[in-house]
Amino acid sequence: MGTVGLEKVDTIISSYDSDRSSLIAILQDAQAEYGYLPQDVLKRVAVKLDIPLIQVFGVATFFRAFRLKPKGRYLIRVCLGTACHVRGAPRVLEETERRLSVKAGETTDDGLFTLETVNCLGCCALGPVTVVNDEYVGQMTGSKVASLLKRYAKKDKG
Repeated sequence: MGTVGLEKVDTIISSYDSDRSSLIAILQDAQAEYGYLPQDVLKRVAVKLDIPLIQVFGVATFFRAFRLKPKGRYLIRVCLGTACHVRGAPRVLEETERRLSVKAGETTDDGLFTLETVNCLGCCALGPVTVVNDEYVGQMTGSKVASLLKRYAKKDKG
């Protein structure tokens, strides 16, 4: 990432008057701008705020809301909350991992899917639940995973 790519993060930092206490807000805005927190952005934030890179990296890795890698076009979240868990969510997760050839927290090589787990989506009566971007799919089973993934892969092509 060259200097041109870092102009946006410089603007973000300036909007907070380069205030160290605004680190989290700066990282949130940078992630909103870039889609994730590239290493060059973290380095720039550290330099501009005059704080150690390890401290910036520590904040970026401590909060689950931050991501250090780009996410896929489709974010798949499998709920592993109690209600979903007892209704078979672990099998849904295993099948999704198998079909995508990734583990939870990873993105497919083609950049199409990112797989994550969550503790609760707040729709326990529909469990097990999988969410693809903003589409909630209730009563999910391992046998429904393939068709769900195909539908989104097809959307991407068409």
